[in-house]
Amino acid sequence: MAVIVRLKGPGGVDQLELASADLPPPGRSEIRLRQTAIGVNSIDIYQRKGLYALPPERIPGVEAVGVIAALGPDVTGLEVGDRIAYAGAPVGAYASERNLPAWRCVKLPAGLPDEAVAAAFVKGITADMLLNRVFPVGVGTTILVHSAAGGLGQLLTRWACAAGASVIGTVGSPDKAETARAAGASHVIVGRDADFAAAIADVTAGRGVDVAYDGVGGRTLQKTLGCVRPFGLVASIGQSAGPIPAVDIHDLGPRRSLMLARPSVMAHMNDSEAYRGSAERVLAAMTDGVLQVSGTAYSLRDAARAQADLEAGRTTGALYLRP
Repeated sequence: MAVIVRLKGPGGVDQLELASADLPPPGRSEIRLRQTAIGVNSIDIYQRKGLYALPPERIPGVEAVGVIAALGPDVTGLEVGDRIAYAGAPVGAYASERNLPAWRCVKLPAGLPDEAVAAAFVKGITADMLLNRVFPVGVGTTILVHSAAGGLGQLLTRWACAAGASVIGTVGSPDKAETARAAGASHVIVGRDADFAAAIADVTAGRGVDVAYDGVGGRTLQKTLGCVRPFGLVASIGQSAGPIPAVDIHDLGPRRSLMLARPSVMAHMNDSEAYRGSAERVLAAMTDGVLQVSGTAYSLRDAARAQADLEAGRTTGALYLRP
């Protein structure tokens, strides 16, 4: 009998309930996973609110770490007892045990703790997608990272700095500014109402950044467009402050000559080759110490509190659930 967190219906955290479920044996090309740590991500909140549809089981969550408990027919390359991580569809990670496709399983190096991987796997894959696939970042690149003290923000900052880029971060408080600086940000803009566009113009001598990552949405996205150099790119990757507003094509060019991307990490992870490549690079970067992110633990039964804290900006770094 698996313990699960089920969504009663779209809405607030009060719609999340603890329940139990009988699991069938793993089907063809599936494994049964006994989960040890479950990542909490902004996409889980979007699922809860109904922005992204959930499957009929109504269990949110897109990543976890665990130990294989059983193998279905036709599974090769994996064994009972293997420690693995996974990310992406099918949704349903908020559970003590689950069945999932064997091809999603990525074996873990012995030296990486379950909690560290669960706190960083999807966010690391997202960072890899953004820094390599969406806009190649390297020596001489200047980037803007909103919420630079958050789980994804820290990983983007650390990995971009390791590649030779310069990072300008925005954060909501002085404490979070210290976290962003510790991750490698060379300039940090503090305050939710700060005029970050003016600050970036000052830091870059009016040039603007090469690429900006905006997971805030709402009114912030329009301001972010004003931070990027001509022929640079804005990647809209979330909406923690509200829905993504309509963007007039004239806001992008021809005067500004900007590129606007709306990349989906779920679409990236549905490409098996891209998924495996990103996963391998993330685990290698974690093993080498390039990617480090602090994680805050919650019990699975406290999933609602974890989401509420993440949504309200009361956390620094990544969150994960212990079944």
